Amino acid sequence: MINHRLFTNCFCFLFSTLLLDSCNNIEYTPKPRMYPRIIYPDYKMIPFKQSYCPFTFEHPDYWLFIKDTSFFGEKPLNECWFNFEMPVFKGTIHCSYYDVSTKEELTKYLKDAFKLAKEHQIKANYIDEIPIVKPNHVAGMLFNIEGPSASPFQFYLTDSLKHFFRGSLYFNSQPRPDSIMPVNEFVKKDLMGMLNSFEWKQ
Repeated sequence: MINHRLFTNCFCFLFSTLLLDSCNNIEYTPKPRMYPRIIYPDYKMIPFKQSYCPFTFEHPDYWLFIKDTSFFGEKPLNECWFNFEMPVFKGTIHCSYYDVSTKEELTKYLKDAFKLAKEHQIKANYIDEIPIVKPNHVAGMLFNIEGPSASPFQFYLTDSLKHFFRGSLYFNSQPRPDSIMPVNEFVKKDLMGMLNSFEWKQ
C-alpha cells in the first residue's frame, strides 16, 4: 500500500513538472488583424444637378439622394439641404447650403464649420485639416478626423462671396476605427471625387 501511494505521488509530481515545462516552451503567434467581411458596391459616377442648388458635381450612384424636408421639426433654412444615404455602409452624408449676403455671415459659417469639426476632437486621435483650392472660385477645407469619432470626414466649400456649402459624414454604428477603416478609405475616395468635380453654376 505504501509503495503504491509512493508511486502515485511520484507519477503526479513528474506529470505536473512535465506539463508546466511544456507550457513554458509554447510559442505564441499573434493573430493577424482581421476585418469584418465587406461587400463593396459596383458603381458609376453620375451628375448631381438639382435645379434649386447653385452647384453641380459628380457622385457615385450608390449614394441615394434624399432632400431634407424638416430640420428639428421646422423647415430647413435653405431649399438646398439634402442627405446622401449609403445603405450598404449604414452611412449618411449630411449636406447643407447657405446663401451669403455679408462678410459677417461668411465669417459665422466658417466659424461654425470649424467648431462642428472640433467637437469630435474629444474622441479623435487627431484632425487633419486639408485645404481645398480649385479653379472658378471654389475653395474650402476637408477635415479628416482620425480615431473613434462619430464623423470621420467633414468639409465646406465657398466662393467667399455668395455661396457656402457644408457636408459631414456619419455612420450609424459604434465607431471602431480598426473595423471601419476600410469603409472610410472607400468612401473617402468617392468623397474626393465629389469635391474634385464640384463647380458653382454660372
